[in-house]
Amino acid sequence: MRSKVSFSAAGVRCTGYLQLPADSGPRPCVVLCHGFSGTMDRLFDYAERFAKAGFAALVFDYRSFGESAGEPRQVPDIRGQLTDIRAAVTFARAHERIDADRVLLWGNSLGGAHAVVAAADDPRIAAVVAQIPFNGFPRQVEGRKAWETAALLGAILWDRMRGMAGMRPYYIPMVGRPGELAVTATPEADHHIRTLTGDGETLWRNSIAPRALLTMMRYRPAESAARLRCPLLVCAAADDHETPVATSRALADAAPHGELRVYPGTHFSFYTDPAFRDTVVADQIGFYRRAMAGA
Repeated sequence: MRSKVSFSAAGVRCTGYLQLPADSGPRPCVVLCHGFSGTMDRLFDYAERFAKAGFAALVFDYRSFGESAGEPRQVPDIRGQLTDIRAAVTFARAHERIDADRVLLWGNSLGGAHAVVAAADDPRIAAVVAQIPFNGFPRQVEGRKAWETAALLGAILWDRMRGMAGMRPYYIPMVGRPGELAVTATPEADHHIRTLTGDGETLWRNSIAPRALLTMMRYRPAESAARLRCPLLVCAAADDHETPVATSRALADAAPHGELRVYPGTHFSFYTDPAFRDTVVADQIGFYRRAMAGA
């Protein structure tokens, strides 16, 4: 039972889909938050799995992405995205089929960081799952040469200046091959793109305004994790070079009630391997149930 919904976030119209379980009565609700350049359609499978387990599940696009409003397009705005998440939680709590005291946050990549930060400011959140969460950039990106880093930094600063001047964003690809100007430039570029596009039509676009990377350099979700009152589960992959296990462990360790689970695989296993997701989501469902029972 998936229905299209919308809600206002500080005057910006956000679009999402609410998946409800078949049984009646107020249900706990998982609000799912996508990553840096992602779109909500990449999270439909997760939402369906939660709904089959008896949870309501709300996915949505951040402002300027996918089906949501907001101009200019494809501009990640950390402050705006946190506002969107809070509005999504408010929408969920007001729904007649949702138990307002059992709203749970779930985030992937940058969305994992956002879920932690949003929950730290909302003591009513029952529990948080942060999957391959952003927790600061690694000191050195594997395989990226110094001149490639300099070129990306130049693009970030140029886009930032254009934004301050009210000009159109300076867009670059999110994913590219080594030597190309892109946020992520790796030999696995084609594979990375397939994880974001799937097999059919998608809302995702391989284009991004890189100015947000400057803000992310100062983004410290671990500081918010230290203020969390609810349980936190951090899910990481042993061979993840995008969001390394070390930074995920630091996020879990910072939370008063944090735990870390590390799975064999890579960053992309969470996107591409259904059997892998079977294990991960089963663990996440068990964690949510224990957290609600404890509360």
